[in-house]
Amino acid sequence: MNTLSRDQVLAMSAQAHAWTEQEYRRHPAVRGDAEWMEKQRLLLADMALHLLQTALRKQALDTQELKKNLYSILTIADGFLPDHALKAFADQLYLPPATTTASEDMPQQRQAT
Repeated sequence: MNTLSRDQVLAMSAQAHAWTEQEYRRHPAVRGDAEWMEKQRLLLADMALHLLQTALRKQALDTQELKKNLYSILTIADGFLPDHALKAFADQLYLPPATTTASEDMPQQRQAT
C-alpha cells in the first residue's frame, strides 16, 4: 500500500473511530441490561478500528499492540460466541511460551549411597 493510500485509510478510520467511541460512551446500558450486547457491539467495532490502525500505522507491525488488539477483540467476541472459548484463547496470548518443563529446569540431584 502506498503512503498516500495508507494515510487516507488511517484518516477515515480515525473519523470512524471517533464516531464509534462517542456512540459507545453515550450508550446508557450497563452489564445486565437488555441493551448491554448492543453496547458491546459498539465496543467490538471500536476495537476492530484499533486493529486497523495498528496494522497500518507504522511500517513495522507493533506486535505488542497487535496482541493487545486481538486480546480485546477475542474477549468481547466471547460474549457473542460463548461456545467457542474465545476468552480462554485470548488469555493464552499473555502466557509465556512453553519451552521446558519445571523438572527440566532443575539440576539433577545425586543420590547419597
